[in-house]
Amino acid sequence: MTKLLIQQARLETGFEYINDRVQGTKTDLFDVLIEGGKVIEVEQNIQVEADIVIQSEGKLLMPSFREMHIHVDKTYFSGPWKACIPITKGILTRIEEEETLLPQQLPVAQQRAEKMIEWLISQGHTHIRSHCNVDPNIGTKHIEITREAFSKFENQVTYDIVAFPQHGLLRSKVEPLMREAMRMGATLVGGVDPATIDRNIDKSLNTMMDIAVESNSGLDIHIHDPNSLGAFQFYKLADLTIKASKVGKVTISHAMALGDLNGKELDDMIAALVEAGIDVTSTVPINRPTIPIPYLYENGVPVSLGHDSLTDHWSPFGTGNTIEKLCVLAERFRFIDEYSLNRTWKYATGGITPLNDIGEQVWPKKGDSANMILVDAVSSSQAVARRLPITHVLFEGNVVRSKLERGEK
Repeated sequence: MTKLLIQQARLETGFEYINDRVQGTKTDLFDVLIEGGKVIEVEQNIQVEADIVIQSEGKLLMPSFREMHIHVDKTYFSGPWKACIPITKGILTRIEEEETLLPQQLPVAQQRAEKMIEWLISQGHTHIRSHCNVDPNIGTKHIEITREAFSKFENQVTYDIVAFPQHGLLRSKVEPLMREAMRMGATLVGGVDPATIDRNIDKSLNTMMDIAVESNSGLDIHIHDPNSLGAFQFYKLADLTIKASKVGKVTISHAMALGDLNGKELDDMIAALVEAGIDVTSTVPINRPTIPIPYLYENGVPVSLGHDSLTDHWSPFGTGNTIEKLCVLAERFRFIDEYSLNRTWKYATGGITPLNDIGEQVWPKKGDSANMILVDAVSSSQAVARRLPITHVLFEGNVVRSKLERGEK
């Protein structure tokens, strides 16, 4: 097996305190030896014959990212610039637009998906969860396209494909297509706004769950509805999740209503989500009340980040830069001190951080997966606050992107 040695990488080793307050992050330089996709040794000076050597020159070694909400199948990325048309009917404006737009984009959809995946990998992502349209106008063609696009990157990234009835599971009558999509290799069942799109909460949720049970998969459902309407659907979904034995296998994407709840209402909702093992994915929106990401996480609801779009007919914004996304999160929740900036990394990695909450070094250890990035920073807090660049991306111990390969100087 190939041995890869990272020399003189900067690792976070603990916190520096003044009067019991974290004032800095301790770091030191280490060599990291990787073999068979795993870390096998972490020492300050490793003497070994390695097949590949990375001279990190003191750059910061950090866990890689997980992009947990993106739509690679319907993007303008890598194509001609095009802004969005104005919204006149809410989400239905975009749904109606897709009825003609997506068939028109089919000839270039796979090429653009590949370009987006390539870009996301270069931005430090070693896992991608992509929602993929299933609708009457394109059938399951986007499932085929997305699978084929990801197949080009089998040794660079892992992925999930969510069969996503963007036009409404009931509204667009795509239940048979959704079942077909799961047989074709989609890994999660998707859904969207049972109340406002499908206009039948119970039937919509029960049909999604029935497909998930049949396909032995989990769910990832978009729920944009605010306030009590959104909250009502969360409770329904939590109850159904427990009854269907899908605890720990359900995600609510966006979950906008969580940004409208306060006090006991929020705490009761958190308790219901924790009991059902439901996690949440957010894009950290700043154009409406942002869901209380830190409070949710601290109270047992895992929150992951996603970009949703880099540029498409839904939004002209998005960079795929998750360090930038973490900075937005930090600014939104006023994380200006060393400790809170340091803890933001967990939202983009599935909870993996070099230090635990009390400052003990817990990563990288022998046996850890070698999904890593090198960042030109002295600490993760500096990387987040200053939006500093990634220079190398490693997937299972293989260098899949480096600064020089991207043509940068």
